[in-house]
Amino acid sequence: MIGWLIVACEIGFWIFVLSGLVARYVFKNDKLGYFLFVCTPIVDLILLIVTVIDLRNGSTATTVHGIAAIYIGVSVGYGHQMINWADRQFSYLFGGVERPPKNKKFGRELARYERKGWYHHFLAWCIGSAILGAIIFYINNPSQTEALFNTFRLWSLVLGIDFVISFSYTIFPKKEKV
Repeated sequence: MIGWLIVACEIGFWIFVLSGLVARYVFKNDKLGYFLFVCTPIVDLILLIVTVIDLRNGSTATTVHGIAAIYIGVSVGYGHQMINWADRQFSYLFGGVERPPKNKKFGRELARYERKGWYHHFLAWCIGSAILGAIIFYINNPSQTEALFNTFRLWSLVLGIDFVISFSYTIFPKKEKV
């Protein structure tokens, strides 16, 4: 059930974003568009509440429960960036603004971009890990929440690998192709 709820929440997130963009650019209603953007965290809150209730009612945590925390962390850590990207695309399609440039980054600019991406990942990890930890603490049954701890460990490894890759561009900058 939680797996399907994650899918529904992802769809709900994009429905709020696209509705906000349509309200803003097609119907020229900035207030409604802003309201719909502000509603996107409601999707995360619903997912969090249902996940905790499911575990509190005795379900043994699975990787899917851990993915719910990852989803919320990523939604918060990258949500603003995703909405800004969608806003730029919509402003081009419906707002009469110039097409967003395709940035071909290299050197210091690419290194800065990769580090910034890692900082977003780190923020997502902090939020998701805090949720995982809070659920583990709240349920207070290590055998029931073992999968959540394993999710935390795996995500920490992925974050470490992402750190090495992202910061490698600072030490070994990518050269412009001539």
